[in-house]
Amino acid sequence: MSRAGAFETIVGLIVIAVAALFLWYAAGVSGDRGRVADYQLDAIFGRVDGLSVGADVKIAGISVGEVSASALDPATYEATVAMRINHNVQVPDDSVAKIVSDGFLGGAHISIEPGASEDYLREGDTITITRGSVDLLNLAVQAFTNQQRSGASNDAPAEDPLGEF
Repeated sequence: MSRAGAFETIVGLIVIAVAALFLWYAAGVSGDRGRVADYQLDAIFGRVDGLSVGADVKIAGISVGEVSASALDPATYEATVAMRINHNVQVPDDSVAKIVSDGFLGGAHISIEPGASEDYLREGDTITITRGSVDLLNLAVQAFTNQQRSGASNDAPAEDPLGEF
């Protein structure tokens, strides 16, 4: 082998080694280590506006998993959301799952508020206490239109924007 050929071989091996180091670093930073030991929990929501596959699942603001799938139940017209939870995190069976908006223009994530039970959810269990997403734009429109109506006539009582009273 000539000197030029040997030099090119060494440079090629160095490039391959650097590429392998970058791939190893990227896998470590992404936190995706196969997630073999994670477990799946399901939750049923009335609305999942803004929630997408890959969205975070958080407890106390710390990411403990992600949304792995969502589907519409054709019998009840409710959304079933599947979540992959870190195997180190145990979720009490009386926990509450809420869909929380990341802001007006952002997406949404699931926030789990742990309960006080000493029994924990296992692989495939369903969180039964849930609160779906709130349509902020619709609430703003309702508040604005109700305020316009109540401003036109000061004698009439203001309507409840949620329509409860």
